[in-house]
Amino acid sequence: MKKLIGMAALAASALLVACGGGGGSPGNTDLPYSISVRAAKSQLPINISNQPPGIGAYARYTTTLYVEAREGGAPIPGGEDIFGCAIVQGLDSGALYYLDGDKSHEDDNGNPLAYRSITLDSNSGANSFHLHAGTKAGTVRITCSVTNPVDKQISSASVDVVVGAATGQPASVVGTAQAPGFLGTSNNIASLRNNVGIQAFVMDDANQPIPEPAAANLQVSIRSFGASTGARLLSGSQSGSVVQVRTIGGVGLVSLSSGSDAGVILLELTTDRADNNVSNGIQDAVTQLMAVSVHKQISAGPLAIKDTTLKVANGIPFSYAMTGEGGVPPYSWTASGLPNGLSMSPDGVISGTANDRGGVYNVVVTMTDDSNLPGNKVTKNIELTLEGNMQLEFALNGCSADVNVACALPAATVGQPYVYILSVTGGDPAEAVTWTTTPSPVAGLPNWNPPLSVTANGVLTGTPLAPASGNTYTFVVTAKRGDFIISRQVSIRVN
Repeated sequence: MKKLIGMAALAASALLVACGGGGGSPGNTDLPYSISVRAAKSQLPINISNQPPGIGAYARYTTTLYVEAREGGAPIPGGEDIFGCAIVQGLDSGALYYLDGDKSHEDDNGNPLAYRSITLDSNSGANSFHLHAGTKAGTVRITCSVTNPVDKQISSASVDVVVGAATGQPASVVGTAQAPGFLGTSNNIASLRNNVGIQAFVMDDANQPIPEPAAANLQVSIRSFGASTGARLLSGSQSGSVVQVRTIGGVGLVSLSSGSDAGVILLELTTDRADNNVSNGIQDAVTQLMAVSVHKQISAGPLAIKDTTLKVANGIPFSYAMTGEGGVPPYSWTASGLPNGLSMSPDGVISGTANDRGGVYNVVVTMTDDSNLPGNKVTKNIELTLEGNMQLEFALNGCSADVNVACALPAATVGQPYVYILSVTGGDPAEAVTWTTTPSPVAGLPNWNPPLSVTANGVLTGTPLAPASGNTYTFVVTAKRGDFIISRQVSIRVN
């Protein structure tokens, strides 16, 4: 592999090759050197999928960099190791690559190697190399230099390439517990720790750490569940079931102390997408639940899942932390057979909003301890009863998912009867759907006769006599089936 050389060695190399001929005019000269460097693409997307570097239309995360030096108005002489180029800013956001087919610039599997600095030959006074985006948003600055062999003067030039764009708006929060990842009860006699650090990672839409906020932007609270009695959160002068902290580099840190009960402490991590500030009220909450198990002692007994049955209401937000015992905590969990809308996190929290047919579900739950020994896994069937029926959904083909945007129904024509059949899915099919509009009737006699209204079985009918202002009527349709109600804006254009 070609070794990277320092500036002094680079200057000496340039002196040797420039005096020996090459692509430019041989011999000494008093003309100064000038250098330029440019990028084919000045902005690259964040490479959060870790795609490899490449050349061409499908190399979306790679740009070509061109470096050129001139002696007066002519290209400098050719030779080896003439240019030195390095990343001087934004090293976390990208790396340099040769992509020249030279095996010394590839690993044993033929994959191109990444560099923070490279050396390049002079071919007709120029050369090219590549920058490949990394996983962190930022500006990468690449500086290239060349040494005039006559006066030993070094000329340099730089170019900036922007990688991605951090939004600064929280999009996710994920928590993790300090090793060993579990707690002993406050009065345990097995010398188990009764306090553990909790770190929460707050990231934006581009999966970038949230920048340092001016106020607290992370709230951690203990839910009333399991072993919550007597447990408390600590952060500086704050102590209780709720604390608020500022993140540093997107990371917030609090301390969790256990109470006297064994079981599970269920934590809720919350940040505010609206303004990245929880101290002034939470307007647009982004939340995550995490569970920390609490033990009186580390039992040598077999693993066991303590839960046997669960009850969940259809259409209602739900959360529950599974409880295990025995083996070596912390435990990791998986589940299969959950109703639509529910999922289980690796720390055993079942959460979500169920939207499935009511009835009894056989959920297979697997718990694995941290011992990596035979028998460190146990599986149990949990009976989950889903009460109620699926939520209602309008069957409006091609309608926007944004409930704030009206769904455009087929257009009406002045003087011709209008008929459109509304329908919904979900709920108990044995129950009838009742329909209403707001306002009701939708249009008054001056514009529709008969007025636009909805029948008991969901048929919109009426005859427009003249177009409305802007030629479009917008109103709300509501369907009710049993305990479920759904409303949606719709619009009709009158031609």
